[in-house]
Amino acid sequence: MRLHATLMSILAAGAAAVLAVAGLTGGRAAPSAAALHADTSPTAIPVDVELVIAVDVSYSMDPEEQALQREGYITGFTSRDFMQALRGGMHGKVAVTYFEWAGPYDQKIVVPWRMIDGPEAADAFANEIARAPYRRASRTSISGALTFAKPLFDASGYRGIRRVVDVSGDGANNSGPFVTIVRDDVVSSGITINGLPIMLKRPNSFTMDIENLDVYYEDCVIGGPGAFVIPIRERDQFKEATRTKLVLEIAGRTPQARVVPVQARAPRVSCTVGEQMWRDRWGN
Repeated sequence: MRLHATLMSILAAGAAAVLAVAGLTGGRAAPSAAALHADTSPTAIPVDVELVIAVDVSYSMDPEEQALQREGYITGFTSRDFMQALRGGMHGKVAVTYFEWAGPYDQKIVVPWRMIDGPEAADAFANEIARAPYRRASRTSISGALTFAKPLFDASGYRGIRRVVDVSGDGANNSGPFVTIVRDDVVSSGITINGLPIMLKRPNSFTMDIENLDVYYEDCVIGGPGAFVIPIRERDQFKEATRTKLVLEIAGRTPQARVVPVQARAPRVSCTVGEQMWRDRWGN
């Protein structure tokens, strides 16, 4: 399926999907697990989506991949498709924060929570990302990133109809808690996790890249209402894939859970493959 070809139908369904995801009936929102991790303060600003963007800066991400990853988000937020999705929402505004992650205790917020309600705010958000210095760090802990992301919603200053964590990276979890345990905990709080697996390099033991990283993300990382994965296999795919991912997250047209808790079924790949590869190489 061509990514761009789906955008118009997604946008057309966006407003109805917001209602479905919120569970609106008779003008009143039905109780939802999403309320477990939400800013319930009286000053919280209503938005369509609260979006946490978590980007991989581990050493397996080479400088070119890092630049492409960042450029993809900058281009996505300033695209016409993103702006159309934004305007199709109930409130016409979203809240976004952007952080980088590597090891279990290595997470850094690059852009704190910001409200995007039009082109000027989108440009300002993109410029903040662009100005941040690049950095790299050791290990790959998707579980650490998800653990860090979950409480960010508690005091965001916004009250979203939906809450989404957007994880991009080029490898499997190899440190910190098992990713499935943390994934299930985050999803049980009414938060959706989406994935952008970066699959540009041929897997090898030195970089500890794995085959079928997209399947790993589908079975071990993502979850919640409308969760999805968009893999990137070519460098020239970054901008289009990231834009499509952002539009899907803002439009939110699929209110059905995609992932069952890991205890309920066997994944197609080992969800501890990253940890196993690390032990095989380093012995710990």
